[in-house]
Amino acid sequence: MPPRDLTDPAARHPEKARRSPSVPGRKPDWIRVKAPVSEGYRRTRDIIRQNGLATVCEEAGCPNVGECWAQGHATVMIMGEVCTRGCAFCNVATGRPDALDPFEPGRVAQAISALGLRHVVVTSVDRDDLADGGAEHFAMTIRAIRRQDPEVTIEVLTPDFLKCDGSALQTVVEARPDVFNHNLETVPGLYPAVRPGARYFHSLRLLQRVKEIDPAAFTKSGLMVGLGETRDQILQVMDDLRAADVDFLTIGQYLQPTPRHHPVARFWTPEEFAGLERAARGKGFLMVSASPLTRSSYHAAEDFARLKAARAALAAG
Repeated sequence: MPPRDLTDPAARHPEKARRSPSVPGRKPDWIRVKAPVSEGYRRTRDIIRQNGLATVCEEAGCPNVGECWAQGHATVMIMGEVCTRGCAFCNVATGRPDALDPFEPGRVAQAISALGLRHVVVTSVDRDDLADGGAEHFAMTIRAIRRQDPEVTIEVLTPDFLKCDGSALQTVVEARPDVFNHNLETVPGLYPAVRPGARYFHSLRLLQRVKEIDPAAFTKSGLMVGLGETRDQILQVMDDLRAADVDFLTIGQYLQPTPRHHPVARFWTPEEFAGLERAARGKGFLMVSASPLTRSSYHAAEDFARLKAARAALAAG
């Protein structure tokens, strides 16, 4: 066993390091995951490769990729691997994207069929270079999946369509995804540093408009913690989301992809996540998922089933 580096406070006090959310340069025990090595993982990877698709699981360096891909669950990222935005938390490449591939929706549908998925999450890079932000490409993908298998339920995780007119959002909603997800990501005060190309109240209004277009739609949004926000600021965002009639909230720990990205201010403990989940449920969300490893698409199929059951129970009174 190599000697401990006693210049590292975590090495000098290992028990304290496991408890503390603020030890610099170290991930606490509760955020560690195993390397992906399973046969299921390799099968999912091969199907994704064979169909020439990108996934946010890989492009954004999701810590849950081993677990999800082992079960055949992957979040497909359409419209290329290059984003027109440069968010400080995100590891997806920024630059000038290629032209849209008109055959991509069909390949997505084929991959979903090969994986045997019953619930799929489709996301994308931001495409500010397109007049509709890629809305019609989203709609084409939804329709292609439904043609392949009408029983598959579809969740979309969309960009904000900030530079588009209102018809872009309408195009996606009228394609009737089962869940419409758009992540606020962080509290409004951190937008200039963390999400400079976006606008907090535009994103909030986007989620509200989904229900105005289709009152039966399920809406969902996600937040990261550990960027420098306070608990009170998170609680205020919860209130804003409920005012926009959002059904489902996810909250997870931010992990810095590379040293050039926004630093981790601190690691929130599992107990703090449990407290956030209780608070969110108390504010009236139909579904809440809050834990260090929670991500927008983590356990999406199981959570969608619970979301439908929660709405049915509420309707039954």
